[in-house]
Amino acid sequence: MISLLVAMDKNHVIGHNNGMPWHLPKDLRFFKEKTTGQTIIMGRKTYDSMGGSLPNRKNVVISRNTNLKDQVEVIHDLETVEEWNRQYPEQEFFVIGGGNIFNQALPFADRMYITWIDEEFEGDTYFPAFSDEEWNLTSKTKGEKNETNPYDYYFLQYDRK
Repeated sequence: MISLLVAMDKNHVIGHNNGMPWHLPKDLRFFKEKTTGQTIIMGRKTYDSMGGSLPNRKNVVISRNTNLKDQVEVIHDLETVEEWNRQYPEQEFFVIGGGNIFNQALPFADRMYITWIDEEFEGDTYFPAFSDEEWNLTSKTKGEKNETNPYDYYFLQYDRK
């Protein structure tokens, strides 16, 4: 299964200046719980913004540059991920960004995990628009708002119809 995993504001902003425009520790915990022990796939800019590979995951970077430091596997296109999905249908592959990679992966993704933040942030990177005609909202959980998680936000799961 190919899943997109993203946090975004109500205008689909997912990034600003190669970083996240908010800080939500509960969302970071959700991300860690979903991806630990799994394969995460990202573009080079997302990889660079994280400062390197994430522990306890198979880190895959889509890039033309094959000289990346760290323990990452470099692939050159998302067709490789589609092939892995056919070979290992029992596995979940998490596409984690950025905007261009999400645009490319959305047409063949099976699931989306979206942390939807009910705020507007300044941004320069966006998650693509998607249609309710193609996706079912299968889960919606309100996140805990507190002093360290200062926004109203929801954990949404969409599955392709």
